[in-house]
Amino acid sequence: MSRVVVVGAGPAGINAARAAAAAGAEVLLIDSATAAGGQYHRQNSRRAAAGSADGTRWNVAALALPAGVEHLGHTVVWAWEPAPGGGHRLHLRTGPADGPALPGRGIDTPALVLATGAYDRALPFPGWDLPGVYTVGAAQALAKGQGVAVGERVLLAGTGPFLLPVAASLIGVGARVVGVLEANDPVTGWLSQSAGLLAGRGKAGELAGYAALFARHRIPYLRRSTVVEAHGEDRVEALTTARLDRQWNVVPGSARHIEADAVCVGFGFTPQLELAVAAGCSLDGGFVSVDAAQATSVPGVFAAGELTGIGGATLAADEGTVAGTAAAHLLGARPRAPVRALRRVREGRRFAAALDRVYPVGPGWRSWPREDTLVCRCEEVTLGELRRAVEDREACGVRSLKLVSRAGLGLCQGRVCGRNAAELAGLPDPATAFARRPIATPVRLGELALGAQDLGADNLSTQALGAQDLGADNLSTHGPSAREQGAHGPNTHARATHIRTTHDPITQEEQE
Repeated sequence: MSRVVVVGAGPAGINAARAAAAAGAEVLLIDSATAAGGQYHRQNSRRAAAGSADGTRWNVAALALPAGVEHLGHTVVWAWEPAPGGGHRLHLRTGPADGPALPGRGIDTPALVLATGAYDRALPFPGWDLPGVYTVGAAQALAKGQGVAVGERVLLAGTGPFLLPVAASLIGVGARVVGVLEANDPVTGWLSQSAGLLAGRGKAGELAGYAALFARHRIPYLRRSTVVEAHGEDRVEALTTARLDRQWNVVPGSARHIEADAVCVGFGFTPQLELAVAAGCSLDGGFVSVDAAQATSVPGVFAAGELTGIGGATLAADEGTVAGTAAAHLLGARPRAPVRALRRVREGRRFAAALDRVYPVGPGWRSWPREDTLVCRCEEVTLGELRRAVEDREACGVRSLKLVSRAGLGLCQGRVCGRNAAELAGLPDPATAFARRPIATPVRLGELALGAQDLGADNLSTQALGAQDLGADNLSTHGPSAREQGAHGPNTHARATHIRTTHDPITQEEQE
């Protein structure tokens, strides 16, 4: 019980574990990936000692864990509940997601650091369910992790600086990037954010490097533009792009036709909130609220990284240092105050706030999909069906919308479609509406039964994990593997399952 538990082994989680261990605390670091590093330090299985597929040096020191840190890889935390006598209990499953039976156990801790990261947000448009449509994070994961390009002629579309390093990664593995479409206008946006520019002044050199790379490869960077339709029979063959106004409405007469065999989309990030919401942490603007010590509103729970706001790897790492130090102090350690990290966090948050204002998601995107465009790919729910659920059957809440339309009931449990469906349906608090799940990751009913036998029935709190609260949509009864059923569930519609995403949290930390 007297150890710090850190969930997530990206820059925030690694630094939290290091800081807690440096203060003298025992640490358990849990991550769904086999190796620590997260998306930012993703390890290439084909990497040579000298470098990576995209030409970047491999920083072994960035992933080194000190003595006193136990790293538990390939492990998911599928539920949180209060521990008997106080503290926090995490329910774990270790092994491949499609394994026949995953061993599980419960971990209790009085000091919990959540560093679960975030994943790409993709917006629906006609043809986005075709093979050849990827999230930018998935495209970069394939390039960095396997040295694989998602296509020969690739278009990138979305908003935010994360598009730039993804383009660089694709170039590094031999893809021809035919264009980068930025839905906002960052030039005019940054001119109005002097404080944010000052806070992010250290990134000027990196930006200049991307500009030089784009110039060498003659890659057009178009502002206020996006992809509005993908065309093809069995996969992407061409794309329609268009200009956007300030609200992201399509400018009439601006459509262009571009030949490409892949398109990578990324419209910001969605924090992975399930455990924080289950624990009862207060939220602000779709992110976890924390104080100067990275403490949440729940005693003994700290949060760091993309959970608290999107600001890059440096900010995430500094927040992790602060959170790990505070968690160790809670256990009785007497560490020195992380003054440098605290100062960098304050500056990093000014830059993160500016990022949010320069790269907003405009409401006009809701006009891009047609009535027959899939909104939820797992359950093949179209925009028309979603609207009828609201207008004809008065589905005014998340639960009723799920039950009436089946949106968000597939294997991804609304992680891809949830926020989009909530906004299209006009639900309140769309940023967090689909994050309120007591089951954080898909788990088989048989594994729940094994968990009850392993932990004792009294340890599986019916108050926290009761069947009447879970709803059938939170329990996965699938027998075949996710690989056998398609990336996002047991669909019979072949096209609906081919957008490529990753199971690892995707973060904006790549811009560092």
